[in-house]
Amino acid sequence: MIDLNADLGEGFGRWTLTDDEALLSIITSANVACGFHAGDPSVMRRVCDLAAERGVRIGAQVSYRDLAGFGRRAMDVPADELAAELAYQIGALRVFAEAAGAEVAYVKPHGALYNRTVHDAEQAAAVVAGVRLAGGSLPVLGLPGSQLLAAAEDAGLTAVPEAFADRSYTAEGTLVSRREANAVVTDEDAVVRRALAFGVDGAIEAVDGTTVTVAARSLCVHGDTPGAARIAARVREALEKAGVEVGAFA
Repeated sequence: MIDLNADLGEGFGRWTLTDDEALLSIITSANVACGFHAGDPSVMRRVCDLAAERGVRIGAQVSYRDLAGFGRRAMDVPADELAAELAYQIGALRVFAEAAGAEVAYVKPHGALYNRTVHDAEQAAAVVAGVRLAGGSLPVLGLPGSQLLAAAEDAGLTAVPEAFADRSYTAEGTLVSRREANAVVTDEDAVVRRALAFGVDGAIEAVDGTTVTVAARSLCVHGDTPGAARIAARVREALEKAGVEVGAFA
């Protein structure tokens, strides 16, 4: 079984980016922006309401405080400050999830923070500290082999390895930087093939042609990709036809 997740609620005010309603009819887990890279209270509330109605698990997608840069700019934030900011984001989303009759079921860092915690043990520990500060023992999504997942396990949290159907991989199993060409896979057929490689074989071809083993419990399709809902629907259909059960991990 594999979980299918997408980033939702990535807009604010009158500006929208993701087709939340369409994606929530396909995915099993929703990574909801908590206001620091995207999202606002109205958006968060609407997405939580829709997710609860459709039985989709709600996750807090936490980020550096970088609304202008969409959370994709590298930032140096002191560990204590970062932990507090992440707890703040989780707590804000929890209000709307519980009002919808649901709960925040897991945490996933976004953008630059996600990539930073692959190798940076201090920032990874700060993320885990923020999760603990917010209360409970929420599962944490991250890249397999990352410092983040190691820190989560050390703290007694459930560490959930994640793969990306629409991102290119290095030979080391990390994501190709978005500053490089072809970091994002936009061809729909290629995304479907890659999703099947993850779901069936547990492996993917890296940019240098080598095969990288990726044992993932959750598969992400980015919500801000053009045609994201159509791509996610094709991915889910292909996985299910291949005998892979699609269901939430949380």
